Amino acid sequence: MAQSRTVILQAMTVAHATPRLAERFRGFLPVVVDVETGGFNCETDALLEVAAIIIRMDEDGYVSPGETVSTHVVPFPGANLDPRSLEITGIDPTHPFRFALEEREALNMIFQPIRKALREHECQRAILVGHNAAFDLSFLNTAIKRTGVKRSPFHQFSAFDTVSLAGLAYGQTVLSRAVQAAGLSWNGSEAHSAVYDAERTAELFCRIVNRWKTLSEAFEGPDAMRALAHAGSDESSEPAPALEAAATDAAPVRD
Repeated sequence: MAQSRTVILQAMTVAHATPRLAERFRGFLPVVVDVETGGFNCETDALLEVAAIIIRMDEDGYVSPGETVSTHVVPFPGANLDPRSLEITGIDPTHPFRFALEEREALNMIFQPIRKALREHECQRAILVGHNAAFDLSFLNTAIKRTGVKRSPFHQFSAFDTVSLAGLAYGQTVLSRAVQAAGLSWNGSEAHSAVYDAERTAELFCRIVNRWKTLSEAFEGPDAMRALAHAGSDESSEPAPALEAAATDAAPVRD
């Protein structure tokens, strides 16, 4: 009997010690979203492409980009298509091989894996992660309202913006520069595709979150205590290994 209690307690301890995505972001599931549009006005301009990437967390508490889901979207009736926007994105709304979905169908396709991940991770809501997130969220919310989609998985106004996060972490706010400052690759010829921009934004977000985790653990762990102990002495010492590792961004996304 005593042995059974011990096994149960050990199992509970392991389960409690395993990092949970829901706990890391206060019940929110981070989902990177990028949209390509026919202009800047979410009320009048067409939504043309959507890509979403669900963020995952491993057993050590490090985050990484999960699966990508994307679709081209048929412009809603009467939607404005600014030629300047189409020139930037390279999207031809009339191209027969776009295989675009009507707005409502496109949203349901994007939302299906997100709702599944919400249940899997026991999160209350998805929170949009984007570069200039207000832009992507405004087009998403307007399309949801326009199509009458019920129960959006996303929080209506809260978001994680990699513009602010990258400005804090790397002193860069333009996506291409922030990605490169983080030690990640950037291909300008692929930019302004919803999938490519979402993938780079997801990598950037994970790099910043994981960097923060590494730095936090370094300052709170035994290496930090040793570094602080040496700081008050006359002995010269090399930086603590964990602090030194956290200072570089040459490593993969999982810092």
